[in-house]
Amino acid sequence: MKQEKIEFYKGPAGGWGALNSVKNALLRQDIPLKGAKTLLSANQPDGFDCPGCAWPDRNHASTFEFCENGVKAVAAEATARRAGPSLFAQYTVAELAGQSDFWLEDQGRLTQPMVYHAPSDQYRPIAWDDAFALIARHLNALPDPDQAIFYTSGRASNEAAFLYQLFVRQYGTNNFPDCSNMCHEPSGSGMRPQIGVGKGTVTLHDFECADAIFIFGQNPGTNHPRMLGELREAHKRGARIVSFNPLRERGLERFADPQDKLEMATLGSTPISTHYFQLRVGGDLPAVKGMMKHVLEQEDARGGVLDHAFIAEHTTGFDALAADLRAESWALLEQESGLTEAQMRSAADIYIGAKSVIACWGMGITQHKHAVATIQGIVSLLMMRGNIGREGAGPCPVRGHSNVQGDRTMGIWEKPPAALLDRLRDVFGFEPPRKNGVDTVEAIRQMLDGKGKVFFALGGNFAAATPDTYETWKALQRCDLTVHVTTKLNRSHIVHGKEALILPCLGRTEIDVQAGGPQGVTVEDSMSMVHISVGINPPASEHLLSEPAIVARLAAATLGARSNVPWLWLVEDYARIRDQIEKVFPDFKDFNRRVAVPGGFRLRNTASERVWATASGKASFHAHAVPRDTPSHIARERYKDAVVFTLLTTRSHDQYNTTIYGMDDRYRGVYGQRRVVFINDKDIRALGMQDGDWVDIQTVWSDGQERRAERFKLVAYDIPRGNLAAYYPETNPLVPLSAVADTAGTPTSKSIPVLLLPHVPGGAALAGTTVPAQAEAP
Repeated sequence: MKQEKIEFYKGPAGGWGALNSVKNALLRQDIPLKGAKTLLSANQPDGFDCPGCAWPDRNHASTFEFCENGVKAVAAEATARRAGPSLFAQYTVAELAGQSDFWLEDQGRLTQPMVYHAPSDQYRPIAWDDAFALIARHLNALPDPDQAIFYTSGRASNEAAFLYQLFVRQYGTNNFPDCSNMCHEPSGSGMRPQIGVGKGTVTLHDFECADAIFIFGQNPGTNHPRMLGELREAHKRGARIVSFNPLRERGLERFADPQDKLEMATLGSTPISTHYFQLRVGGDLPAVKGMMKHVLEQEDARGGVLDHAFIAEHTTGFDALAADLRAESWALLEQESGLTEAQMRSAADIYIGAKSVIACWGMGITQHKHAVATIQGIVSLLMMRGNIGREGAGPCPVRGHSNVQGDRTMGIWEKPPAALLDRLRDVFGFEPPRKNGVDTVEAIRQMLDGKGKVFFALGGNFAAATPDTYETWKALQRCDLTVHVTTKLNRSHIVHGKEALILPCLGRTEIDVQAGGPQGVTVEDSMSMVHISVGINPPASEHLLSEPAIVARLAAATLGARSNVPWLWLVEDYARIRDQIEKVFPDFKDFNRRVAVPGGFRLRNTASERVWATASGKASFHAHAVPRDTPSHIARERYKDAVVFTLLTTRSHDQYNTTIYGMDDRYRGVYGQRRVVFINDKDIRALGMQDGDWVDIQTVWSDGQERRAERFKLVAYDIPRGNLAAYYPETNPLVPLSAVADTAGTPTSKSIPVLLLPHVPGGAALAGTTVPAQAEAP
C-alpha cells in the first residue's frame, strides 16, 4: 500500500514528473520494454487514435501524439493482465462488490463473454451466439420498445455508433442516453439556437493566430494534456491566456513539455496563464456579464469597441442584451462571481485589446443549473467584437472522450432531428420512431419506475459515472437484463439486473481483422476533424469481437427478417459501413476517399463560415439574469445558522473519467489516497477544525432522502471560501437525480450544496451548529 501523504507540488505540469508517471504506468501494467517502445512511437498516419481525450493531433497526420494521460490510457488497454473465467470462478459477485473501482479495472483485459449465474452468484462463460440469443429474446419479448434503454460511451467509433443507432431505431426506440448527457449537453443546447451548430468553430490553426485565449472551467493539465502544447506556444508568441477557475491548477500555471529536450535538460518551464481569476464555483455567468458590461461601457465612452458591422449584418437581439447589461448592478456581479469589479474590468480590457479571441470551456461550465445561460453568455461576449467566423477566433467547447462528438454526429441522440429520421427512412426503407427518447437521468428514473426493463451499454461505466449513485444502482438492479460491452471489469458489471451479460470487445489499439482483412475505424475530434484509426497490437484474446461486429450480430439476431439491412455483410469490410454513412449524412460525401488521406478531413461547420442555421438565419445575442435561485442560494437562505458549502466534483490527475490509474493526484499534492476534500484554510478554522481532520459530506436537498459520503480528509487548498472540491466517483452519491442543468438535463455535479459533519460513527452534528440529519433545500 502506497504511503498516504499530502505534499505541495512545486514543479510544473508535464516535465520529468510526467515521464516518471508514464514509466510507472507502463511498469504496473506489466508491459514489456518492446511494447512500451511501440506505444510511445505509435506516431504514424496508419496508427491508432488515442482512446483518451478528444483533443486533436497537431497536424492530423499523427494519430497518437504523446501525452501522459494518453499513454496511461493506452497502457491500461495494452496491459498484459487478463480478467478471464478463472477470475470470475474465484469470486462471487458479492465479493467483487467489496473491491474498489481501482481493483476491479486493475485485473486486466476481459477475455470471454460472461453471463450471470444467480444460484452461484458468479459470472460464467457463454458462447457469443447464446449471448446474442439471450439479448434478442429479452428485447423481442418487450411489449413496448421504449422499455429498452441503449447507452453509449464516447469511445465508440463512428462505424459502431452508426450501426448502433440504425439497429435501435429499426427496433423501435430513440432511447439513447449517452455520456454527452452528463458532460457537454449544455454546449449544444446553448449554441444550436444561438449560432446554428452545437460544436466549436475553431481549429488548431486558429490557436496559432489568436491574440487572446480565455479558458473557463477547464483543467487541461489533467483532462486534455495535449492542449497545453498549444497554450505553451501561444504564450511564447505573446498571446494573452486568461483562466477562470476556482481552484489553482498547476496545468493552468506552468508547463514543461516532455518532448522539448532543452526545457527538460534545463528543468525549465513555460508560463501558461498570463491572468488567473479565481472566481466562486458557479460564478462564471456573472463574471462574463461583468466583462460584457465593461465592453459596452467602453463603447459608450469612446466608441470603436464593438464590431457594429458584424452585429448589424449577422446578429439579432443585441439591443435587448445591451439594455440588460446597462441595468445590471456591479455590486451583484461582484457578490455572485466572487471577483471584484476591477478584476472583471481587467479581464474585459484584455478582451478589448485582442483582435482575435478564442473562448474555451469544459465541464466546470456545463455541470451547473445555469450552464446553458453561461455558455450563451460566453458566445455573446465573443459576438460583441465579431469573434466568430474568422481566423484566430471562436468558441471552443473542449470535449472529453475521444469520439463523443462523433457519436452525436452519427445520430446517438435521444432527441433526433426530423431530417435525420427522414434520411434513415429514405435510405433504409423503414419508418423510424418519432417520439423523443430518454436522456441519462431520465433513463435512471425510467428504470427506477420499472418502465425500463433492458439496459444495454455500448462501453462506459454507467453505475460509476452517473449521479445519485445508490438510486442508479437500484435502477440497474430492477432491470430484467443488463448488458455491457467493455474491455475491462468495472462497477457496472457488479451492479446488475436479474440477468446480466459482459461482452468483451477489441480496444482501439488492437488489430481488427474481419472477412475483408484488417479494418480501421473513424473518429471525430473536438474540432470536427474525422480521421481513421488502425490498431497495431494483437488482440488480448481470440474470443474478442469488435464493437461494429457486436452491434451487427445483435441486430441480425434481434431483427431477423424484419430488417432489410445486410448487417453481417456490412461488418465484413467497414468501408461498406462508411458508404452507408455518406448516404445518410451529406457532409460525409466521398467518405472512404477523404478519410484515406493522411489526417482525414474536417466536417463543414456553418457558423465558422458565418452561415447561421438558426430560425432567424442569424446568430443571436441572449440576455440572462444573474442566477439568484441556485440550490446553494436556497440552501443558505434556509439554513442561515449552518455553514453551507458548494461542492464541485473533479478528477484526480491519475484518473480519466471513472477509470482510476493510480491513487495519486500529483499536481494537487495528494498521494496514496482519494477520499480528500479541498477547502480554504480559513473555512477549516471557522468550523473549529484542523487540516487533516476527517469529515462526512452531506447533501442539502428537499426530497427527504439522505445523501452522505463518509470519511473524507480535509485538505487546506487555494480555493475561494465557501467552496469545496472532491473526487468523483466517490462523491457521485451526493448529486441528486433532480439536480440538472436547465433545458439540458446534465447533472449539476459542479455545484452541490453540502454540509461538513465531523466523522463520528453514528453522529450527525455539524461543526459549530446543529441541523436536522434530513436537511431541506431545493
